[in-house]
Amino acid sequence: MNIDATFWVAISFFIFLGGLVYLKVPQKINNSLTNGINEIKKELEEAEKLKEEARNLLDVYESKIAKSQEESKKIIDAAKEESEKAILEKTAKFHQIIEERKKTTEQKIFQMKKNALKDIKNISVKISIKTAENLIKNSIDKNKLENLYAKSLDQTKIALKQTKA
Repeated sequence: MNIDATFWVAISFFIFLGGLVYLKVPQKINNSLTNGINEIKKELEEAEKLKEEARNLLDVYESKIAKSQEESKKIIDAAKEESEKAILEKTAKFHQIIEERKKTTEQKIFQMKKNALKDIKNISVKISIKTAENLIKNSIDKNKLENLYAKSLDQTKIALKQTKA
């Protein structure tokens, strides 16, 4: 039998494979691949856990954001209501003050008119008395004046007696 190079390559190949099996290289490769796969699985599981935690945190923070937005909206609405109430109150007070001032001014004007009329009456009475005195002094002599005085005095006495009765 003629042994050629192909035969020796085949035998070397089988010896090589036998050496690999003897040295447990496939088992070591299998173990290292299994360890790598297990590490990758652990990392994936850890990544999934981290992903879930991140989702949970995201949900928590989104709910906190929603709550804070609701609270800020409530605060803004309350502030708007308070400012509207304050504006209405201030407007009502302003109108009330204006009405009071108007009434006070009208009362002052009425009182001033009343005082002015009273002053005019007093002055006109004084002027009338002065004029009457001047007329009487200038037009009637003393005898006539005494007669007029006596008549007036008698008429006053009679009028007083009638009122007493």
